[in-house]
Amino acid sequence: MSKNTVTITDNRTGNTVECPVLEGTYGAPVIQVGNLYKELGMFTLDPGYGVTGSCRSAITYLDGEQGVLMHRGYPIEQLAEKSSFLEVAYLLIHGELPNAQESADWDHAIKMHGMTHEHLHRFYSGYRYDAHPMSVLTGVVGAVASFYHDGMDVYDPEERLTTARRIIGKMPNLVSKIYRYQSGLPFVYPDNSKTYVENFMAMMFSWPTEPYELNPMAVRALELLLILHADHEQNASTSTVRLAGSAESNPFACVAAGVVTLWGKSHGGANEAVIHMLEEIGDAKNIQKFIDRAKDKDDPFRLMGFGHRVYKNHDPRATIIRKACHDLLDEMNVNQPMFEIAMELERIALEDDYFIQRKLYPNVDFYSGLIYQALNIPTSMFTPMFALARSAGWIAQWMEMMGDEDFRIGRPRQLYVGAQQRDYVPIEDRD
Repeated sequence: MSKNTVTITDNRTGNTVECPVLEGTYGAPVIQVGNLYKELGMFTLDPGYGVTGSCRSAITYLDGEQGVLMHRGYPIEQLAEKSSFLEVAYLLIHGELPNAQESADWDHAIKMHGMTHEHLHRFYSGYRYDAHPMSVLTGVVGAVASFYHDGMDVYDPEERLTTARRIIGKMPNLVSKIYRYQSGLPFVYPDNSKTYVENFMAMMFSWPTEPYELNPMAVRALELLLILHADHEQNASTSTVRLAGSAESNPFACVAAGVVTLWGKSHGGANEAVIHMLEEIGDAKNIQKFIDRAKDKDDPFRLMGFGHRVYKNHDPRATIIRKACHDLLDEMNVNQPMFEIAMELERIALEDDYFIQRKLYPNVDFYSGLIYQALNIPTSMFTPMFALARSAGWIAQWMEMMGDEDFRIGRPRQLYVGAQQRDYVPIEDRD
């Protein structure tokens, strides 16, 4: 019997199966249970897939116990300090940081895919002016698939790379048009003289009647948010993109599936929920009342932006973004009452034994919404901003999966707990 195995015994029959133990670069070992059904006639049950690995990946590693997040081996702290969003996107997709020429070529390629087909403009007008931006983004990203469908070979590495450039290049255009349409403003075309983030901000906020002046601090703050949200291992939306991709779906449709999943308030919508919570609190003097509600097991209220499904001590992204939030608000001299409430809420909660014992620390969502607000991005646009950033990770994960020789269509199993077989009764004979 190999030492690198785990033996599972069916105590009802005495039958056993020897399962290989796989070791990754970091993290807990993984038991490969592929032969479990063949040998013992059983499946595993893991609601929410909390202890189930769905794939091998070399893109992102996180350690929730130690508060570690790395992309391709590079700590998020270093990338946040020294890198740009486009460079991080290149890293996620290619596996290495680019040299000067590769960086220039990558930047050029992304800019060349920044435009969208003019016919797509009509798609926006099909939505109510007050539709939630995530519903619009779901539709327009899916609609882009119609322009890149016939002849697309998802097994061709070059076509996959072209697709990645298209998605990353077009997302700022697609997202900004949602804001422009709902604000009654004309669409703004990309300007290839600007950086990726500068271009997005100009497409969002510029007016055709006057020059648009960029605030370097605001540009850097938004760049930082995009970096921090670029990828986060096998979360709900990323897993959805992979699952859709495993059926050989159009990659734009796969990204649209990721957008739908990200929309949930327990996922990408969490920073929007934080702002709504702070607005509900209204004043720092009300904080203790809401903390008491959060501690009351009979009260459904909970503090948004505290705790994390994976991070059990601290979210490394929150540490980075907290400083950025302070710096931005100080630099821009923003009168932001929500920030004061947030700071006081953080202080009180982190001094309370209830939150300390449960390790409910502020996560990245707690501060990101405050920065978006300071940048005059409407609350309803927070999650589309998240999607803009995460599209880099989604397409990197999709590319990795499609290039994996062992990949196959996803097909989770279930524990059936419904009715036993029974005969159909005609309606006239039913009680």
